[in-house]
Amino acid sequence: MQKACRETLGNSIPQKSKRGFGIVEVLVAAAVLGFMYMAIMNMHGGNHDSLLRIRSRDGATEVAQNLIDSLGALGLASLYDEKLEKDAEGHVKPIIIDPIVRTWEGQPGAVSNTIKVNYRAEITVSSDDEYKTKASTRLLGSDSIEHVYAKRLDVKISWTFKNSTQSITVSGVVR
Repeated sequence: MQKACRETLGNSIPQKSKRGFGIVEVLVAAAVLGFMYMAIMNMHGGNHDSLLRIRSRDGATEVAQNLIDSLGALGLASLYDEKLEKDAEGHVKPIIIDPIVRTWEGQPGAVSNTIKVNYRAEITVSSDDEYKTKASTRLLGSDSIEHVYAKRLDVKISWTFKNSTQSITVSGVVR
C-alpha cells in the first residue's frame, strides 16, 4: 500500500521540488535592473540638457527681437551712417552689447532651480546704399535727390552652452 502511494505521489510530485530563486537568477536580475537604471538616468540627463538648450535658444530669440523692436522704436534717424561708428576702412562697425543676462525659474526634473544665461549681442546695421531711392525732376535738371527709407538690422546673439558657443541670427528692417 505504501509502495502504491509512493508511486502515485512520485509520478505527480517530483522528489526535488524547487522553491524560490537561486543566487544566479538574483544576480542576473540585479545586473539587468542596473543596466536599465543607467539607461534611464542617461536618458534623463539628455532630456535635461535638451530642455536647457531649447530654453536658451528661445531666450536668445526673445533678446534679438527685443533689440530690433527697441531700435525700431528709436526710429530710422538714429541709424544713419553718420551717427554710427566706423572702422578704419569706413565700414559701419557692429554694435556689441555684452552681457545681456536672462534668468528663468524652472523645474527641469524633480528639483526646482534657476536657469541663468549670459547672452552677447552683435548688431550689424546695413549701409545706406541698400535702401536708397533716387528721384530726379526736370525742374532740378540732372541732379537727383536720394532718400534713405529703411535700414536692415542683423542681430547675432551668442551664448555658451556646455563649453561650446551657440548662436542665432535674426534680421529685421527699420523704416
